[in-house]
Amino acid sequence: MTIRRTPFVKYAGFTLIEVMVVLFIMGLATGAVILSYSGESGQDLLKKQTQRLQVVFNMASDYAVLNQRQLGLRVEDNDNSYYFMYLDEEQEWQKLELDNTFAEHKLPDLFSLELSLTDLPWETEESLFSSDIFDEDLSVSNDEVEIGNEEEKKLDPPQIFIFSSGEITPFSITMAYEPEFGNELPTYFRIDGQDSTPLTTEGPLDAP
Repeated sequence: MTIRRTPFVKYAGFTLIEVMVVLFIMGLATGAVILSYSGESGQDLLKKQTQRLQVVFNMASDYAVLNQRQLGLRVEDNDNSYYFMYLDEEQEWQKLELDNTFAEHKLPDLFSLELSLTDLPWETEESLFSSDIFDEDLSVSNDEVEIGNEEEKKLDPPQIFIFSSGEITPFSITMAYEPEFGNELPTYFRIDGQDSTPLTTEGPLDAP
């Protein structure tokens, strides 16, 4: 008696990567639809995000001066977010969470931001790092940090410092709207800080 073997039927399916690509495209398309129905263009919404950062940063500077506190701004380019920080009595950086105004803020998915730091303009003899709080690499001194301890991981220091004297680290932040779909053109806004507040903004720009 001969037994016939039935060949396996090969079924075609979607790989995980293909599914993720489809979901990503659908997300972008949905975002474009939401923008169109909201009555505001991507450029208008990006301008509001720029104005928000400008206003909140100026408020943080006023708070630092009035309360004689050392503050900072941490920008996470990869996560499209930013948050304000303060230096506590143990010389450790903590998130500033007085209220939602200074809490971590994440940009909508269709937007992105990029931080650029410029050279410090202050003279060496008048260096703001003479207090030993900061080193020349714009980070908190780690001289007393023990390696290998099991304490809670410390937060990364801010890239932008807001001093109680009213001075700030010179910087530039570019916010971008680069739509993948629709008829809108890419738009950019730039926020600049030099020496002290208030910050200045430029835009909309055709290119950063």
